[in-house]
Amino acid sequence: MFSVAVVEDDPITLDLITDALETRLDATVYPFTRSKFARDFLLQQSSESISLIISDQIMPDYDGLSLLKTCQSSGLNVPFLLITADPSKELVIEARKLQVTGFLAKPLNMEELVQKSKEVVSKAS
Repeated sequence: MFSVAVVEDDPITLDLITDALETRLDATVYPFTRSKFARDFLLQQSSESISLIISDQIMPDYDGLSLLKTCQSSGLNVPFLLITADPSKELVIEARKLQVTGFLAKPLNMEELVQKSKEVVSKAS
């Protein structure tokens, strides 16, 4: 059993991700449609309380990489999966520099999301 923070500004996509992780991996999911609230939550977490962060890249307030930078600067170093519909070369290079664990392409494939989540959490533990 592990816990996942999911940050996705589209409520329908967020519900699909939450349902997939809860039902298929028995994960505790902390879902956020607002990146500002997710940021506040993540600043209160540690690697003992959260196992994985899954975040969309393009959102109001904070984008996915900004959230990752905030987590890293606060000492929260957990696997981070970035969701993007447009994996430009610049984004991939920046994400690699920040040590993003992996990418998930939109439209999301829930099987791939579940499998990748399971893989990165098992590698990290």
